Amino acid sequence: MKRCLLFLLTLAGVTGFAQGPEKKNPKPTGLGKILTLSKAALQNKVKGGWAGQTIGVTFGGPNEFRYEGTMIQDYQPLVWYDGYLKKTMVENPGLYDDLYMDLTFVDIFEKEGLDAPVGSFAKAYANAGYALWHANQVGRYNILHGIEAPQSGHWLNNPHADCIDYQIEADFAGLMAPGMPNTASDISDKIGHIMNYGDGWYGGVYIGAMYALAFTSNDVGYVVKEALKTIPKESQYYQCISDVIRWHGQYPNDWKRTWFEIEKKWSSDVGCPDGVFRSFNIDATVNSAYVVLGLLYGNGDFTKTMEITTRCGQDADCNPSSSGGILGTMLGYDKIPAYWKQGLTEAEPIDFKYTTVSLNDVYDIGFRHALQVVERNGGKVNGDQVTIRLQEPQPVRFEKSFEGHYPVSKVEIRQPLRDEHSFDFEGTGFVVRGETAKGNSQSTHVFKAELYVDGKRLETVELPTSFTTRRHELFWKYQLPKGKHTVRMKLLNPDPQHECRLDEALIYSDQPAVTSK
Repeated sequence: MKRCLLFLLTLAGVTGFAQGPEKKNPKPTGLGKILTLSKAALQNKVKGGWAGQTIGVTFGGPNEFRYEGTMIQDYQPLVWYDGYLKKTMVENPGLYDDLYMDLTFVDIFEKEGLDAPVGSFAKAYANAGYALWHANQVGRYNILHGIEAPQSGHWLNNPHADCIDYQIEADFAGLMAPGMPNTASDISDKIGHIMNYGDGWYGGVYIGAMYALAFTSNDVGYVVKEALKTIPKESQYYQCISDVIRWHGQYPNDWKRTWFEIEKKWSSDVGCPDGVFRSFNIDATVNSAYVVLGLLYGNGDFTKTMEITTRCGQDADCNPSSSGGILGTMLGYDKIPAYWKQGLTEAEPIDFKYTTVSLNDVYDIGFRHALQVVERNGGKVNGDQVTIRLQEPQPVRFEKSFEGHYPVSKVEIRQPLRDEHSFDFEGTGFVVRGETAKGNSQSTHVFKAELYVDGKRLETVELPTSFTTRRHELFWKYQLPKGKHTVRMKLLNPDPQHECRLDEALIYSDQPAVTSK
């Protein structure tokens, strides 16, 4: 029942899930409203969030980027059975980057407290032993080479700024800020800019806000729409998610129609060098759209949500991890269907690789952090009762990556850089793709190279041959004057045991390429 100053949700009301709008919890929409629940209810939701994302990433794992620009058809079976969770955690621990990245940041909060400086988070993940890709890896390289946050995630320093990275790691921010989406956004501002910017950062802000609001309502539509208030309306990210919500209203019984609408309007990637001119898409915006599609069309049903989110394709493990974690928070651990928790108790004591933290550990740590954040933000913990001061979602600041940059062409290189290599192009920017480290290389050799544009040396860079410390892209430069340019790359210390391979250069201009109709 709605009261003027107090929302009192009993344990059953908070953790239960009701089918049908007439049974949904009241929507806490006012400023200064209060949510009161038991410690058991709060912990049940925190556990549900961590368990849900673990279930989701495990379920979607076999299909990660195996379906690019196409959905997984209904006749394709998706595997789930008793023992699958433990088997995957033991045999494929690298799948759980969604979790061990979260836990890196959770561990810093545990060791240094809620006021831990951004440098502690950046240093911890930059020096961690796990392999990274995309915005995470560029951010790591930047941190290790003296480019500190937030510049480490800025698109001028990070060609993957709009990629999904912080989106898949933001779960902890919402889980430690129950009912407080703006506090979750503050956490995301600090940590998310280590590796992302603009729409890439918004992906994490939005996911974190949905987690935070999932503590307050079991109305999926409400959580999806209310969390979007944290995103600036002028951003492409906001416009995309608004479209998904609108299409769901137009085609409420046809998720595939909405999927096709997303593909038509939002599947073009202009930033990620791995996705430009390809069907591969790890952009935060379109993958967030799949998360929202799964939540809306799943309508609180865990099985439908997992199935739909996974069948959208692209990052088909991270997306069900996000939707599963948000829904798990909403339902609470106890109400996640038994089918999806089969084998979970066997997996819960296992430390995630590269950490000393298991699910059982983070259930307790996450709950403890949530209580601390509640008290920090005007709430109270009194005996068995937790009183949360709810927040009206507010938009974060507007940011846009790759402003005025459009991919227009590609220069094929396909040869090693042994001494020097040059190419000409016309436009405003370029990215040179290539590699110095293969597989799980732990080589200690570091190439040194110089980049010249139009005869002027722009930088001298280190190119490690170790996979964990590699530079994800070899060279790039944006915001050049529009016109003809010459790029020259010079290797200063060739080594016969290692290869610095140049693959291709992506060319940008200030207008989209003209295509025939």
